[in-house]
Amino acid sequence: MDIPFLTAWRRRRGAAHGVAVLSAGGEGYEGIGELLAECDLLRSQAGREGIGLDDSAASLEALDQLLPRWRDDEEVLPWLGNDAGLYLGTVIVRTVPGARWEIWSNGQPVVRLSSGREFDVVASGHEWAASGVPELSQLYAEVAEA
Repeated sequence: MDIPFLTAWRRRRGAAHGVAVLSAGGEGYEGIGELLAECDLLRSQAGREGIGLDDSAASLEALDQLLPRWRDDEEVLPWLGNDAGLYLGTVIVRTVPGARWEIWSNGQPVVRLSSGREFDVVASGHEWAASGVPELSQLYAEVAEA
């Protein structure tokens, strides 16, 4: 959603378009997964193109095939990047055994595998939204094999 005064304020202050999740004492991440899985903007964009996001690896492949119309919109691009990263993380957490959400001390949500390896899925989502590389399905395949 475009709120002109807020957009102008962000530009003047160099405020980032990002996601931060704060939790008292770093506890209680169980319910955070549902919140992170919402990804309303991405789901809306995909739905307009006839793609249903069912939290599966196949849906990541379908997203990789979308025409990137959002790249011309400075307002949408960063938010879609967040949603793409959070959706990638949601698919990983729901399909890769032992994967779970972890919140860094700065509030950044990441995915932690049972091996202890962490993935900054939001940064990956921003890269995908901006350039299409690496593809979400490729990232998922790399994580699922790890």
